Amino acid sequence: MSDDSVKTIRGTFSTREAADRAVEHLVQEHGIERTDIFIQAEDARNSAGTAPSGADASPEEREPPDLDAALHGSIQVSADIAWNEVDKAERAFREAGATNVLTR
Repeated sequence: MSDDSVKTIRGTFSTREAADRAVEHLVQEHGIERTDIFIQAEDARNSAGTAPSGADASPEEREPPDLDAALHGSIQVSADIAWNEVDKAERAFREAGATNVLTR
């Protein structure tokens, strides 16, 4: 990114629920535009994270059981933010459970 006033923050989450929570903190508490936030599987495999949470926590209770979320890898959230929001964004990521938080 050529604009030094904008930084990209990236964090890894073990559940989609935690990734969504980080996004909501960025949008609602820090005023980051939703269009500047990106969520994706960390690698090429489709995944809902590495640990069950929320609706996928008890697959035996769900109907039909073949709709279970794929737990093949972590979820990555990245956001393009103003340089002066980096500390707040890093804190929001960590409070939501992010690991490997990087800013560039």
